[in-house]
Amino acid sequence: MRHATLLLPALFLGLAPAHAQSAAALARVDAAQMSIPAAREKAYPGSALTVRQTLRAGSNYRRYVVSYLSDGLRINALLTVPSGTPPKGGWPAIVFNHGYIPPNVYRTTEKYVAYQDAFARAGFVTLKSDYRGHGSSQGEALGAYYAPGYTTDVMNALASLKKDPRVNPARIGMWGHSMGGFLTLRAMVIDPSIKAGVIWAGVVGDYDQMMNDWNSPVPPSIPRRVLELRKKAVEKYGTPEENPSFWNKLSANAYLRSLGGPLQLHIGTADEDVPVSFHTSLVAQMRQAGKSVQSYVYPGDNHNLSRNLYTALARSVAFFKERL
Repeated sequence: MRHATLLLPALFLGLAPAHAQSAAALARVDAAQMSIPAAREKAYPGSALTVRQTLRAGSNYRRYVVSYLSDGLRINALLTVPSGTPPKGGWPAIVFNHGYIPPNVYRTTEKYVAYQDAFARAGFVTLKSDYRGHGSSQGEALGAYYAPGYTTDVMNALASLKKDPRVNPARIGMWGHSMGGFLTLRAMVIDPSIKAGVIWAGVVGDYDQMMNDWNSPVPPSIPRRVLELRKKAVEKYGTPEENPSFWNKLSANAYLRSLGGPLQLHIGTADEDVPVSFHTSLVAQMRQAGKSVQSYVYPGDNHNLSRNLYTALARSVAFFKERL
């Protein structure tokens, strides 16, 4: 029998330092809250996008720091809107899900600028959320994998874009990197109206893979009580090997037949943060489910696809142009 190790990479946890999580908030976390059926039953009303700051414009688009509501929390985000007259029905749009950055040092306008710029210049509205507890967003950063908050924030970002009169609600896709890939895959099986998804170096393994095939020393900055979220879940529900029916309900991989659109997946073979096996397993699972998937594996490239950045961006933009 395999036993899930408690040595987890920081990327797996997706967590902030100790001061960002209260004991009361952590005590309310139950892994069952992460189930896909539970997520589908939850309402995601979103809200109007409220402009907090107007930023310097891009080459052919405008940039704003905006906010929207998620579970009653004010979540900040970076919004880009193409210049000019929208096409009939509104602009196509992309919900942009960033990867792990320590939430207490996260800043809305400092990361993923080149990535988001590529899609904005191509004529898409883009919205990159600052998940709860990140930067100036309200709420507590409790991680992506055992607490539902980040998923809820992404779903409410989607709902907020659908409400925006500049956006065509029938032409919305989703992009995610690393932890953001985990959130993208979850969102797409929760809401099949998402027309297409692109995932770079995604945490897209199921919970059995994440617990057993993704191990490295834990940075000392991550508090013990946060590490114990996973321990608490295993003590209550057993390991994925012992209780596969429970953990499958938490894994988007078990719901791929619900996808409303295709996926494009990218990863580098020298990725030191996410195993390439997550990528290859999802490709096989997509094909088994009869779903469309494009797979790009970059020999020798890293977690950020630095050696093939412009190639990967060009492929991603072309994919969204075709699918949205």
